[in-house]
Amino acid sequence: MKMPQEDIEQKLENTRETTPLLSSGSPVESETAIGHVQHGDADSLDQQLSGSEENVGKDVEYHLITASGSHIVVKSGEFPKDAIGATTTNMECLMHLLKGMIGTGILAMPVAYRNGGLWVSLVVVSIIGIICTHCMHVLVLSGNELCRRTGNSHLDYASVMEKAFETRDDWLKKWSRAARNIVNGFLIITQYGFCCVYTVFVAQNIKQVVEHSGAVSLDAKLYIVMVSALLIPYVMVKSLKALAPFSAFANLLNFVGLIIIIVNLLQGLPSTTARASVGEIRTIPLFFGQAIFAFEGIGLVLPLHNKMVEKPAFLGKAGVLNLGLTITVALYNAVGFYGYLKYGDDTKGSVTLNLPPDDWLYLSVRLMFAVSLFISYGLQFYVPINIIWPFIVDKAEKKSKHVPKFAEHFFRFCLVVLTCE
Repeated sequence: MKMPQEDIEQKLENTRETTPLLSSGSPVESETAIGHVQHGDADSLDQQLSGSEENVGKDVEYHLITASGSHIVVKSGEFPKDAIGATTTNMECLMHLLKGMIGTGILAMPVAYRNGGLWVSLVVVSIIGIICTHCMHVLVLSGNELCRRTGNSHLDYASVMEKAFETRDDWLKKWSRAARNIVNGFLIITQYGFCCVYTVFVAQNIKQVVEHSGAVSLDAKLYIVMVSALLIPYVMVKSLKALAPFSAFANLLNFVGLIIIIVNLLQGLPSTTARASVGEIRTIPLFFGQAIFAFEGIGLVLPLHNKMVEKPAFLGKAGVLNLGLTITVALYNAVGFYGYLKYGDDTKGSVTLNLPPDDWLYLSVRLMFAVSLFISYGLQFYVPINIIWPFIVDKAEKKSKHVPKFAEHFFRFCLVVLTCE
């Protein structure tokens, strides 16, 4: 079925006004199902999507259009509802927010409580949650105001910082590009750091399961090397569409594993007087680092807000953001409080390592989270590679240097090896 050229132009104009994924002049990518990536701006992408009238309606390769961590999959020449405007319901947005906020950090909350003390940690984690929620409110409101000032339909995380500097009237205005690069730099460090943590986590949990079976006993470093070797072919997959089913499976594993852990923590609890109320001075900094690490989903806030049908419901007093963060903080405090209360000074870096080593139900939980984080590695890895590699290609093209096709694969290989180090 062909679509008139006037309808195409009208839909693209509506897209600029409503969708958070396409905005004129903002960097975007189109990625085919086989992994080929093209870089350009939204105006050139409009031309690719509109094309000539003869191309409209044809089934061509799938394209993944990405910006700031939001992704949609479209066919060239087709305009699904998700590609045109905001379509996320309040409940869907809440589920996405919870999925992004409740990550691996929740497994480290018991050891964070051990470092901070039982009651001090409960109060401080709650305060950190309130501050985090306030910062997310400020980020969304600032993004909306900057969109109004600049005429942009959507600004991503780094663009909010850039435009905040760019619209000033003082000497800070000239540092707008540097501010954007700083934000991207922190995103790279954060996401790449998650990849390093995931590698160690997977290796440690697999080591426990293998040793319990009595098959072999190897050094933890060897497991890290083996996990990294398995990750190398996995990270060569460039299409997020191909990773989407695995991501859904990982979320299911996280949900089941977390329920089993909470049930275990609620059994055989000692009195609260058996645990320290305040941590030692030397461990307090560790507590803050571990607690703040758990609140890792701030990068989701802007794209989630912009994809909502009822945007005012996101920031209301009983809105999606407040409800999502309330549930998140409650779960963090529950796992941290009861985890430390049960295991005390024996609490390890991940609560999965404290689970009974001779019960296959709890060994299966270790495998669940190991598989889940192995899958999540590819999604976390996508962010730094998507920032760094286009920058390298752009620099090379400016110097009239040809970039071989295998260069990106080699670069991905090197990044995985660095996480192993």
